[in-house]
Formats: sequence, C-alpha cells, structure tokens
Amino acid sequence: MTIMKRIYIFITALLAAGTFTACSDFFEQDSDQVIFSETEHLTHATDTMYSVVGIVNKLQAIADRTILLGEVRADLVDVTNVANSDLRDLAFFNVSDDNRYNQPSDYYAVINNCNYFVAHADTALKNNRNEYIFMKEYAAVKAIRAWTYLQLVLNYGSVPFVTEPVMTKQDAEKQYPFYGIEEVCRYFISDLEPLAERYKREYPGYGSIASVNSYMLWFPINIVLGDLNLWLATLTNSQATYREAALRYYKYINERNGDNSYCPIGLNLRTWSPGATEWDIMYGWGSLIDYYNERSETPGDELITVIPGDSLRADNNYSQLRLLFNSQSENNYRVSLSPSKSLIALSESQEHCVLSADGRSAYYAQKGLSEHRAGDLRLYGILDDEGYYIDPSSSQRIETQYVDKFRSKNIHIYRLTQIYLRLAEALNGGGFPRMAYDILATGLNDEIMGDTIAVLAGHGDENIYNVYKHLSKADSAWASQIDFPAARYGIFTEEHLVDGRTTGYINTMGIHTRGSGWTPMNEYYRLPEDSTLTEDQLRPIQQAYVDSLILNENALEMCFEGTRYYDLMRFALRQPNPGKTMAEYIYARRGQDNRDIMRGEIKKNLEDQKSWFLNWKGKIGF
Repeated sequence: MTIMKRIYIFITALLAAGTFTACSDFFEQDSDQVIFSETEHLTHATDTMYSVVGIVNKLQAIADRTILLGEVRADLVDVTNVANSDLRDLAFFNVSDDNRYNQPSDYYAVINNCNYFVAHADTALKNNRNEYIFMKEYAAVKAIRAWTYLQLVLNYGSVPFVTEPVMTKQDAEKQYPFYGIEEVCRYFISDLEPLAERYKREYPGYGSIASVNSYMLWFPINIVLGDLNLWLATLTNSQATYREAALRYYKYINERNGDNSYCPIGLNLRTWSPGATEWDIMYGWGSLIDYYNERSETPGDELITVIPGDSLRADNNYSQLRLLFNSQSENNYRVSLSPSKSLIALSESQEHCVLSADGRSAYYAQKGLSEHRAGDLRLYGILDDEGYYIDPSSSQRIETQYVDKFRSKNIHIYRLTQIYLRLAEALNGGGFPRMAYDILATGLNDEIMGDTIAVLAGHGDENIYNVYKHLSKADSAWASQIDFPAARYGIFTEEHLVDGRTTGYINTMGIHTRGSGWTPMNEYYRLPEDSTLTEDQLRPIQQAYVDSLILNENALEMCFEGTRYYDLMRFALRQPNPGKTMAEYIYARRGQDNRDIMRGEIKKNLEDQKSWFLNWKGKIGF
C-alpha cells in the first residue's frame, strides 16, 4: 500500500455547455477520484490488484442507485408514506440537483479510475511463459467502464464523454463532447469487441473479497456487448444488431463454463401440485432465491455479477436496500418501498396452468386467493407481506413486509435467467419470434426446434443446418449458430412434474413455468398462428405478441431487481408512440383506476421522451 497515493483533484466551475462541456463539477473538491500509483505504468501485481479493487470499491457508491433508479421510477414499485423525500421525488420524477440519487460524480469517479487504469496498465508485459500478465485486468476494467457509461447515459440521456484520466484542474476544464445512448453504445461496442474472444471468461482471480467469490465481481464482456447491441438495435431498429446482441448473450451462456459447455435455466419453480384440489397445497422444485450463491466456487450457478456492499451500517457503502424493502428493527418495521398495484395485478392476471394427476390434461388454478397465490406464484415465492408487528411503546399494529431478494448486503447485477430473457428479446427483434417464444414456453433445445425442423443442406455434407422449417435459407444459416444440444439441455417434461422424477438428463424449462404452471399446455399462452397469412405477414404479428410476453416475463421474474425502467424504455421505443406507451405504464403504477391521480402527482409529461431522464445543474442530461 505504500506505493499507492491518493490523488486529490481540486476543481473550479464548469466552463461550457451545449455539445461540449468541461467536467470540473463532476470531480468534487477533496474527493479521492483516483486511487492509483504515481508511476508511469502499473507494472507490479500488487499495484495492479489494488488498482482494480479500488475500481470495485468505487462501484459501491452507485450499487443501490442502480437498483433504485431502475425500479422506483417504473410501475412495479410504489413508495410508502415513510419513504424519504429523495426517494419520493424520484418516484414522481421531481428530482432536484441535490437529490442523493442524482449524483453523476459517483459514476465519473468509477469512469475516471477505469480511464486511469486503461491509460497506465502495462499491457505489453509478459511472464516467462510469454503470456500477457495484466490483460485479464485490462479487459475486466474496460467492461466495467462500458457498463458504468451505459448506466450513466441511460439515466441522463446525454453525458460528457471522457476516456482519458482527469488528473489535474486543467484536465477537468477541457472541453468534452456530449454523447447520447447511441454514441455510447457504438463507442464501447468497438472498444470491447477486440477483447471479447480472448477474454470472454478469463477474469482476475483474487479469491474471496467481502465474502464474495471474486469471479462474481466482473462484468462479462459478452453480456455487456449484448446489452450495448440490444440498446443500439432498439434505437436504430436494426435487425442485424439485434442478431449480434443475441449472439453475444448466447456466447456467454454457451461458453460460461468452457468452450461448448452448457449453462441451463434450471428447474426452480413454484406451482400447484399436479391434480391439486386443495388450493393451499403447493409444489416446489428447488428454491427461487436460495440458489443465489455468492460464495460459489464454480461459475455455473444463477448469480453472475455482484457489487459487494459494506458490512457495517457505519460504513459509507452499506446497502440501504434491505431497510427500504424489508421490515427490520432498524427501520421500526416500516418499509419505504412496496409492490405496486400494477405488479400485483399483473401477477394475479396470469392463468396458472395445473396438470391433471395423470399428466395428460390441464386446468387452471382459481382466482381470488390471498397471499399472492393467484396467478403467477413468483411474487408469492419472494414476498411476505401478510405479517405484522406490534409497537411495544404505542401498541400500534405495523404491517410488515419481507422481500427475499434483499437478504444480502451485496447488490446483484446480472443473473442467468435475466440473460435468457434478454436473449429472447434480441432473438425476437432479430426476426426469430418462435425461438424467443420457446425460451419462455418450453425451454429451448434442438429437439424443441426439431418439432418444426426441416433439414437444409448447405454447400456440402459438412454443412447441414437443423432449422425451423419456416425460415429462409439465409435465416436458417444464421439460426444454426444458436444451438442448444439436447445432450446438454434436457427439457423438463410433464412426466417429470407429475412424478417428481429427476431421472434422465433434465436441466431446463420455459421461464414462464417458473411461476405460472405448466406452460406447454396453457391455452392462454400461445404464439399466434394464421394459415391464411404468409410467413412475412405473420412474423411482425408474432414479434409484437412475443415482445409483450417478454416485457411481462421480465416483470414477473425480475421485479425489484433494478431492470424494469429500462425494460419499459426499450419496449416503448419499439412502439409507434414511445412517449404515450411509457406514460401509460407508469401512470398505471397504482392501478388503472388511479391513472389520472398518478398523472396529476407526476408533474412532468412522460409522453415527452426528455422527461424520462435525469438532469443535473443544466450540465448533464437534456
């Protein structure tokens, strides 16, 4: 640590606005924006390790915010009457410059540390085996920088773009261009692509840090590239870019545990017992939450990326999420955030398909059950809001709430089911709604695809594609790259569900089955078909339908995890009137009957796309 030096950057006022700006206001006086060595290059292992860990430490400042900005402004979460004013203002799009969740300098602190590392790491240095020593750190830091810039620009819409380290007052006062979402995506796609093949799963190995296995601290390059391409495709309506996003997500899944390995969705679900007549009898195959194993020694589990939080409340980066979502003595058992009426209505509206005892037919669970047991059961599985606490001093009854997703001090950023959902979104946008639908309905492997397969010969015996029979030869050739061999991806069947058997090779199922019962027999969950239409006429109808299914599935699966606002943004941007679509969802947060009330409480006109973004002192944002 003696070789490290804290470099304090003293800054003055911002000098310019418009398409170029200085960045001095983003680097606060007396703040340690860069915590690295003074040497010309980072050439020692200890120096480099402390530098990278310093970047992870800077991420802690934006960890809670990543979740809150992605949930509180959307439609699945509502604020209670004990929420702090900053949280309430965030929920109602009334964010001031001094709101605690509106601090762009925290993002630039991460970015500046990354810029410093990228500029100073000695990437040419090799060991005695002729291997580059610091390239794993270099690739990991570039991925963190791209992810952080994407979060920044998604929240502010237009941001000063800086890729060199700001080390002096003069650096801070330089004129930097403003980049929007599209420009940020294009830059970092080009920046990361050269690293993607070699460093797709090679990460710095630092053991366990803050009780988290260090391989969970990194942002896999193919996932970040998938996100960048997904946003770029949404903005440009580019089928080719959607397909590139799909390939990136697929590459991560297919190569997570080694070349041509496998990483299935798994068999975790909540459903009614097959043939159940007593509606309080539940059948569960695995846990929906307990498999978020932060100490796992192998990268094959659900959890992918974690930002570690501090352990003590007195520490600067102690996560507040548990206190905001869960009743605890520290918050007098009063929560600040609760599931919205919109989320509860969406969950209850799902038709829960129950298998008959013999597995040959199906029926539907009844409506109107308490404790969120009607419809999709994932909300039931992760939320307990039926309890209460009696205040000993006032004898007041306090309704309690516990969200199982917030039991850890650490912030979960990426997990596997989320990546499958984004793969489905990218495939759908790329012109493959049937493949996307299969991910939701049955799980995807080559046998599922084979239900509608025709063999298409290529230019030789070695080039034969197993493809959906309705695809053109060019689309078939592309689709053949998305291969889930049945030998590695075994589909969960009705026999397994009825008998409770785990015999045979089974490890994957449709994501909707995780909460809404046996989806393959659910007549309310069917891909539109029309024999009177050509495939070209039918495809956009199927894409629009699957797009809505994916949006709902993201809500049912990922609620409270910080993705909803951005999922809504992408969905809205694909509609004829993006502003109206976005507004309709958010105004319905407290139920369809209260839309006008919500419209009155949210002072900004959400039909204006500029209102979707934060701004700060007129120097960042629109």
